[in-house]
Amino acid sequence: MQVKKTGCRLEVNGEVAECLVSPMTTLCEALRYELRLTGTKQGCDKGDCGACTVLIDGAPHLACLTLALTAQGRSIQTVEGLARGAEAHPLQDAFDRFGAAQCGFCTPGILMSAAALLEANPAPTRAEIQEALGGNLCRCTGYTKILDAIEDAARALDRRREAAAAALS
Repeated sequence: MQVKKTGCRLEVNGEVAECLVSPMTTLCEALRYELRLTGTKQGCDKGDCGACTVLIDGAPHLACLTLALTAQGRSIQTVEGLARGAEAHPLQDAFDRFGAAQCGFCTPGILMSAAALLEANPAPTRAEIQEALGGNLCRCTGYTKILDAIEDAARALDRRREAAAAALS
């Protein structure tokens, strides 16, 4: 029996994208296989690893547990949407400089969880960073470089905000 597909209109990284999905297609599957945004990783498919973390209306969500059709009308941000043109997001820059990405499989999900944290809390403590990453597993690192990179990115974002405020004065 063939499952009927339906049109799905998603706002991803500030752009509207349309695709055909079955009622049980996850957001992770739609992003990767229909829209070809492969930064969102398909890991455990059970909500255990966090590799598929995306932001929906600014909050971290597991794309493997979210049906694509339920994400219509909401703002979705994937790791592809972090950079601004050729300029890397401070989190991406810090992960590179600190060697925080080993194999890189978990990195997109961690970056998205960290981006949501820094948007909500520009100066998190190390404990708050650890809490925010509680749903993201990494098999390659001891997390120290990841935590250091996020702390550094928070400082870089703070400097960016100060510079923007000074420019307005």
